[in-house]
Amino acid sequence: MDDVAAALDSGSPLPLLGLASSILATFEQRPSFGRPAEPSPPDRDEFIDSFFTVDLRETSALLTALAGLSGDDVLRRRAHREVSARGHVLPRWLLSLDAAQPVERVVRMRHVLGDSENIVLAVRLAGGFELSVVTLVDHNMGTVVKDSFPVPDRLDDLVPTLEDAIDDPDVTLTDLDPADARAMLTEAIDFGAIMFPPIETDSWPASRPFVRWALGLFPTGGSGWVRPDWPDDARTALVERFLASPFGTGLDDGDSRGLLDDLLWFGADYGPGDPLRWSPTSVEILLTDWIPRKIVADVGYLAKAPDLLRAFIRFAHAERGLRAELTTDTLAAVDDWEPEYQQTIRSARPQGPEALLARMGALGLDEALRTPEELAAEYRARALTTWQGAVGGPEALERLDAEPLPDEQFDWRQVPDDVHEHVAEVLVLVDRCCDELFDVELRTAARRLLARLATAAPQLVAGRSRADLTAATVCWMVARANRLLDRGSPSVKDLMGCLGVRSSSPSQRAKPLLRALGIDADEWVYNESPLGAPDYLTSGRRAEIIAARDRLR
Repeated sequence: MDDVAAALDSGSPLPLLGLASSILATFEQRPSFGRPAEPSPPDRDEFIDSFFTVDLRETSALLTALAGLSGDDVLRRRAHREVSARGHVLPRWLLSLDAAQPVERVVRMRHVLGDSENIVLAVRLAGGFELSVVTLVDHNMGTVVKDSFPVPDRLDDLVPTLEDAIDDPDVTLTDLDPADARAMLTEAIDFGAIMFPPIETDSWPASRPFVRWALGLFPTGGSGWVRPDWPDDARTALVERFLASPFGTGLDDGDSRGLLDDLLWFGADYGPGDPLRWSPTSVEILLTDWIPRKIVADVGYLAKAPDLLRAFIRFAHAERGLRAELTTDTLAAVDDWEPEYQQTIRSARPQGPEALLARMGALGLDEALRTPEELAAEYRARALTTWQGAVGGPEALERLDAEPLPDEQFDWRQVPDDVHEHVAEVLVLVDRCCDELFDVELRTAARRLLARLATAAPQLVAGRSRADLTAATVCWMVARANRLLDRGSPSVKDLMGCLGVRSSSPSQRAKPLLRALGIDADEWVYNESPLGAPDYLTSGRRAEIIAARDRLR
């Protein structure tokens, strides 16, 4: 609480909002994609609920900031009622976060080569405070947010500072439509959030909840990122134009045309999307990663790429009218990276899908270099292990049947007496959700899972846990184990809405419940989601597993 007290005494909104944002960021999920999972974060709702039980000015301030940035309307209303009842004196800007307004102007700072850009926006708080947000979007990584941080400066003061700091004739500062800024940054944040490994800096993703909150103040209806359109006929015309130019002299042969197609594939479909704008960074990516990984061909063919690239860079920059210094720097990058490239294409390395899996950590280098037959055998073994884990082991998989689950009553025998009332409340909601969205079989599976959870971890099912959240999480767990949410109808949103739950993640709530059952929560969320026994699987799901088992024999 000392940090909260210091933030309140600072006289600026930024320290407290930054602290609240970094706390909320710790509860955000990160995909592991088969790699060893990071320790699971604590449950967000339980953490925030703890502030409702401690009546201090600092807890009131932090609760208000957390609720304000959370995007959870129900939590905001609860926090407002609680803090109002306490009567602590808090800053006006904090009590009026819901009244924050966007500053009308948004600024975009871009380099002519298009590797990345900064988007600068600002929000205005009660009491005359204004906070600006500077966000770096990296196009070479897939148009994702690479960094973002708020600063305690007014936008009108910050823009002249940026203009004075620009000592580069190739960088421009222009205004951006506020609705477009919201759409573009939201896309870049969402895509970056599922990248693996995640992008991390001193300020990102700690500032992500604050940036999302700020973007939510801006108007909707804007256009997101629009990539340049390079249809096949335009690419063909570009190849012919290059080969007919002085830059393409002596390069009109089969290998050169094939490699040109690859260069245009990279230039048009990756990075900024313009095959006529090459930078030192794009050259590095192309030679050290993309060609060695993506293009499966013999060494003699691949070895010609650097010389062709040099010629095409000269042509492309001339067509775009770029400064000679930019061309010189980009050609120097080809010289710098060619030795490593030539060595790489002459070395054993994973390529194609195996290379992608190896980069993600799902395959080791030895695995990625296996023959197709070896990989197929490994796949069969892994798949069998997955199905065995889903149903309780090898013997259970062998004797698995596809008989429908019965219409079974809830089993109270092992449920502790002191949680009966709360579990009964959860049970009513579970039954309602299953009756409205699913069927009798899933209702039986959900009842069985609730009974198991109430026996193994009564403090998690009852205690201070909300009945609607627990019911939604139980239904989500059994529906996910049966792959009933994969097709989008019903959706997770439908499930949560059926029980009146808004802006809460069932996957976060499920993690402590899964751990109580001895299940690896992180692997469960991102993989097949087994509950370890056929008791929780509908006849349809068991029939799918039986068919998969038989195909693998």
